[in-house]
Amino acid sequence: MEDIKKEGRYTRIHKQLEALLPKTEDPLARMATICAVLHHKMDHFFWTGFYMLKSGKLVVGPYQGPVACQELENEKGVCWAALNAAAPVVVPDVHAFPGHIACDSRSKSEITLPVFNQKGEIVAIFDVDSDHPDSFSEVDKLSLTGMMEMIYKEF
Repeated sequence: MEDIKKEGRYTRIHKQLEALLPKTEDPLARMATICAVLHHKMDHFFWTGFYMLKSGKLVVGPYQGPVACQELENEKGVCWAALNAAAPVVVPDVHAFPGHIACDSRSKSEITLPVFNQKGEIVAIFDVDSDHPDSFSEVDKLSLTGMMEMIYKEF
């Protein structure tokens, strides 16, 4: 999808989430809503979900798409890279990424973003896979970062 088309779609999704998310303060419910909306509105999203940071492990949380890895191998893969960097990671070709965890062989590109709570602690990683190479750009990174900030936002 072209960046200009993505920007328009992300703007509409952001407005939709601004109407939906204030209905609960529960972060898990907000994550599930964000996941469902994005997965069904973004053509290039093959797997869309959260990995929750629990006792030093990344354990699957709300998601949409094929069956996920229930727990990610410690310190390996794109999700751990985002956690360790405390920043988004965009991978145009997952097969070229050292230590990539292949939960589904159809995955070709990926973006991961940390989710911070009100104290600035990482509590989860948002993960999106595409079954097309080089699907994610700066537009995805910026738009998704803004949506992750909505999880703990007081509306």
